[in-house]
Amino acid sequence: MRVCLICEGCYPYIPGGVSSWVQTMCSRFSDIEFVIWSIATTRADMSEYQYAIPANVKEIRTFYLGETDLGKTYRKVKMSRRDHQTLQSVVTGRPEEIDWKAILDFLMRHRTRLPDILMGEDFYEICLEEYQRRKLKNVFFHFLWNLRSMYFPLMNILSDDIPEADLYHTVSTGYAGILGSSASYVTGKPLLLTEHGIYTREREEDIIRANWVEEDFKEMWINFFKKLSRIAYNQASVVTSLFRVNKTLQVELGCPEEKIIIIPNGVNVEALENLESAHRLEPGMFHIGAVLRVVPIKDVKTMILAFADVKERIPQAKLNIMGNCGENPEYYRECLDLIRDLGIRDVEFLGQVNIREYLPEMKLLLLSSISEGQPLAILEGMAARRPFVATNVGDCRGLLEGQDSAVKGPAGLVVPVMDSRAMADAIWYCYTHPEQLRQMGETGHRRVCDAYRQESFLAKYRRLYEKLGGNVHGGHRI
Repeated sequence: MRVCLICEGCYPYIPGGVSSWVQTMCSRFSDIEFVIWSIATTRADMSEYQYAIPANVKEIRTFYLGETDLGKTYRKVKMSRRDHQTLQSVVTGRPEEIDWKAILDFLMRHRTRLPDILMGEDFYEICLEEYQRRKLKNVFFHFLWNLRSMYFPLMNILSDDIPEADLYHTVSTGYAGILGSSASYVTGKPLLLTEHGIYTREREEDIIRANWVEEDFKEMWINFFKKLSRIAYNQASVVTSLFRVNKTLQVELGCPEEKIIIIPNGVNVEALENLESAHRLEPGMFHIGAVLRVVPIKDVKTMILAFADVKERIPQAKLNIMGNCGENPEYYRECLDLIRDLGIRDVEFLGQVNIREYLPEMKLLLLSSISEGQPLAILEGMAARRPFVATNVGDCRGLLEGQDSAVKGPAGLVVPVMDSRAMADAIWYCYTHPEQLRQMGETGHRRVCDAYRQESFLAKYRRLYEKLGGNVHGGHRI
């Protein structure tokens, strides 16, 4: 069997939870051939592999979104009235009203000419009509080029050659989802969609906060990503979700409920449960750890503010941040500046390390994200008997309070998003209640053993691969 895994902004270039999940799938399914179709930003940012590539990964194909070039010359494409209406529905239609079968059929027939269509008369006329309908105050060409900048990377992706596979497996919606949908439709092979977080909601949060998107265009960009999700939900044979809340969100965003199955993440418990200290950190300190990428969505600044409060109460506290610092250098510098401006001591960025060498020395772990799915960092910490203080995002409450597990009791404390005082108070509670802290660590370990073992999630995906890769659901869909 040959599976094409479609990844956006992660494997094999960016370490993190989703990338680790992909590496696990490829490594553990050694009898399956994999092709990685990776959507990256630029070669400068994402050129070096961050993982040892398993031998059964036969090809890694990368498309760089940041290197799409509008160019100067294009072929003229004569479009039928039907094609014009289809293109118009993509650009201006509401996600719930679009005829997705017509869209995929359009993409299949024009796959090698999509950039030409974007620069042609039909697209221009569609944009002009929409501009007039909206009665916008912006200059028309500003509006036109916003739409072109939105759709050009998408159409460039869709004009790429499609890798051969028995099954296309996309690990998000968005650009990866539309790429997988188109490949599935063109080849007649099935599509499996796995969502770790809810891509559409994450992009919506990004766009609302973004300075690079003008207010007049924010709704347009949000609807664009909703459209990409809808087409992936409709084309997929099966959609997997990590937990019940995410399944509810997928249904709200247009995914047919009968397609969704819940497969929680899993970790190798045996590799984490009896770790011995490597004595890498100063003795006598109350070591607090965080395993994360230093990027805005992890809200490291709130964690730093919380630790500034904690440091005044617990002089022997130290914050050890483990994870990639190079993905967003500007944000990393802002974190360093914040530490300097606040005059905080004992905050160390350890970079990308083997967490098994550090977890035994941690008394407590933190997660301050503003968006998550079902964090592998929490599952790994629980397997190592380390309690957490985490924000109330994704499935953090479910993991730490056991809502979907037979093992009840707290494995940590949950605090509101972006509330540094609440996080500091939770850390203080853990410090002043050492027996409860120990019990939370034991509860977390039992919960992982009960419901979040790696063997369980791999067995479920194995069955899905055998079912879908055997073309039970093959052929064009929608």
